[in-house]
Amino acid sequence: MTVAIIGIIASLVLLITLAYRGVPVIIAAPIASVVAVVFSGAPILASYTEIFMPAMADFVGSWFPVFLTGAIFGVLMTITGYAESIARTVTQLVGARSAIAATVVTSALMTYGGISLFVVAFVMYPLARELFRVADIPRRLIPATIALGIFTFTMTALPGSPQVQNIIPGQFFDTGSFAAPGIGLLGGLMIFGLGMTWLEYRRHALMKKEERFDSPQSRQIIGGPSDDGAAGEVKTLAPPHQLVPFLPLLTVFAVNFACTLVIFPRLDWSYLQEDQFGGIVMDSRAGLWAVLLGIVSAILLILALNFRNLNELRIGFTDGVKRSMLPIFSTASEVGYGAVVASVAAFAVVRDSVFNMGLNALWTSVMTVSITAGLTGSSSGGMTIALNALGEDLRELAVNDGVSLEAMHRLTAMAAGGLDTLPHSGAVVTLLIVCGLTHRQAYKDLGIVTIGAPVLTVLILGGLVTAVGSF
Repeated sequence: MTVAIIGIIASLVLLITLAYRGVPVIIAAPIASVVAVVFSGAPILASYTEIFMPAMADFVGSWFPVFLTGAIFGVLMTITGYAESIARTVTQLVGARSAIAATVVTSALMTYGGISLFVVAFVMYPLARELFRVADIPRRLIPATIALGIFTFTMTALPGSPQVQNIIPGQFFDTGSFAAPGIGLLGGLMIFGLGMTWLEYRRHALMKKEERFDSPQSRQIIGGPSDDGAAGEVKTLAPPHQLVPFLPLLTVFAVNFACTLVIFPRLDWSYLQEDQFGGIVMDSRAGLWAVLLGIVSAILLILALNFRNLNELRIGFTDGVKRSMLPIFSTASEVGYGAVVASVAAFAVVRDSVFNMGLNALWTSVMTVSITAGLTGSSSGGMTIALNALGEDLRELAVNDGVSLEAMHRLTAMAAGGLDTLPHSGAVVTLLIVCGLTHRQAYKDLGIVTIGAPVLTVLILGGLVTAVGSF
């Protein structure tokens, strides 16, 4: 058994190392799975075809519509010029001198509006680069600034977020995307405040040392995107009216909110108990369906507002399909890896050790999801792996402990958005590549705002909920 546990640890170390060195997770996860299987003595081929692949396929089957529509939505927002217009409008309101705040707020609006995190990264870099250049702020702070807006509070904390990280817990706890709104709003404000405080402190500190936008310390590396545009940038249509670009984002929120709290609860869903629908309950699908309808409605609105340019927008659908593939299959590959690890006998020992620590359901969920997300370098992948293995037990434990499932949903999602951005994270590597910077140049600040702020917030709110209950 000891050898098998060593195998699990070795496989995790290998997965982290391969991801850090740029090996695609789609390849790294199966390789790491083989290590765990070999140490456990289980058959390699059977573990791959009967455990890894079914788990990977189940994830794709469940989440592909959200990844696909989200990617298409993001590309359409770019082609129409809506994304850039939103950035310009926010900049005018906040002020060009407040480049950091303008970048965070704009990134947050796009993420909370349903645009894929990877798409937002590509869209925001050229805009942030220009804002930082005008304000002469060190370029090395751009990745951390964008990351604060897309990898933290809008992804996991704010109630109603259409990002997959906010939907996954509902599949296991029968909760909706607006679960525990008080905790989510307070947590979002705390993460935003802590992150902004650090970024402004670093801006003053670096500029006091006379580091500027084009200083050698934060200059782009060879091979990064040029100042003529970010990688993945697409040609846009004529700039729209200043207020129109916000309508699709508002549509995603409004439809999501209406379906979750008004429409769905009033409909008869008894037919879902039939065998052909798998005997599911509506609560386990409400969050997913509400977000999906919100994004689809926003896409239809964009098409209606730009019906004269449908030929140009058709390209957006093709690009969106292509851009959805790598993120979903990378995450699904990590889920397959987690299923293989969970299948070996040694995992039961690890799982029982976690449950025997004497913690309540809330802290057990937060710890397991946080650790798994950190090891895999993925918030959605880590959360899915942990909850697939422990979700049913955690739900039962929460009921026995009298822990609010809504509070557990919110804090579990927030916990997944903490250690997931360790250096080997695919999202971190992608963002740094987009910005043309190295870990040495930019990771310190990125890590503090995406790990330090969320982890501290979860610890504080977890203690508060334990003391006074959900709010």
